[in-house]
Amino acid sequence: MAKAGNNRLAFLKAEIDSLKKQNLFNTLPVLETEQRARVRINGKDVITLSTNNYLGFANHPRLRKAAIAAINKWGFGTGAVRQIAGTMRIHVDLEDLLAKYKRTEAALVFTAGIAANRGTIQCLMDSGDVIISDELNHGSIIDGVRLTKADRKIYPHKDMDGLEKVLRESKKARRRLVVTDGVFSMDGDTAPLDEIAELCKRHDAILMVDDAHGDGVMGRDGRGTANHYGVDGEVDIDMGTLSKAFGCLGGYIAGTSYLKDYLTNRARSFIFTTAHPPAVAAACMEAIRMVQGEPQHLRQLWKNTIYFKKSLMELGFNTGHSQTPITPVIVGESGLAQRLSAGLFKAGIFVKPIVYPLVAKDKARVRTIVTAQHTKEDLDASLDAFKGVGKRLKILK
Repeated sequence: MAKAGNNRLAFLKAEIDSLKKQNLFNTLPVLETEQRARVRINGKDVITLSTNNYLGFANHPRLRKAAIAAINKWGFGTGAVRQIAGTMRIHVDLEDLLAKYKRTEAALVFTAGIAANRGTIQCLMDSGDVIISDELNHGSIIDGVRLTKADRKIYPHKDMDGLEKVLRESKKARRRLVVTDGVFSMDGDTAPLDEIAELCKRHDAILMVDDAHGDGVMGRDGRGTANHYGVDGEVDIDMGTLSKAFGCLGGYIAGTSYLKDYLTNRARSFIFTTAHPPAVAAACMEAIRMVQGEPQHLRQLWKNTIYFKKSLMELGFNTGHSQTPITPVIVGESGLAQRLSAGLFKAGIFVKPIVYPLVAKDKARVRTIVTAQHTKEDLDASLDAFKGVGKRLKILK
């Protein structure tokens, strides 16, 4: 194989070697089965605790059937961006269903959650504006902020006094956007949206919530973290994803009809991206109907969550302040997190290490996520493995 440009990218090898020395290097595990509680990864049969497939919809027969029917009716690809010739009736139907589900006037679907965050923040905020962000917000929010010319202010994680201080200090800005995760993806805790919404109302600030891990999980019928905190209608920009609890692909923004119209015309990550295949849109709609019509999936998710979280804590693991199915096992040092992950994999449990820069250097962990598909046998086997590997690595006494 020819080496491009006389190997001008050779400097990357030194960067990779540095990552390996710091125990920060990652490789891509290869899934050899469909996404379910028990899978085959890298040739080994394991119980997985590392998917976002909260409700088990990623391989559900109803979603398969809906996707196949859409292919038969609409074909596979759309062949164009939404603004030109890529908007099919099925995309409009999905957005109407999402708006009803989130109890907003309208919704706009993007190809991914990162596209929704980047495109929305970038086109709404400019010079003279201030973006106020929780210090532990998701990287896609940070990327969106970096794409603007607005001033940036960070408040300490979930610190309402800190948030109000920044709001007071920025009162002369043209407009202010407070943006927060609904569920924080590395720690599994939630933003106090009732308090944040009240502060935004008091200080006339726009509120945006990234509820990627709250959709389908939190609130009545999985309507999200805003619903969980009783502030439906008080979140100006409600961002969600279709790729986690709904088991499909995509991100969306729910809000007013004029927010949708503005994003349709100004959000670059929407304007310049080919529309979703109709099979994806159809599966998304079926998932939303299932969340509302089959509450047993959400009940099982929370039954499993409560049992597994309580059991990990009783074993003596540090699970932080998780309030959701995301339960970290925090061990501190990156190398230890890597060894814990490797030991669990050998014992038949797949759970990825989470290290810097995803978390602080002294807060490395493995992050577990249980789903509605896990049986009690799956969870007990996982707990036994955690106990054995944890003692061997002296994480547990």
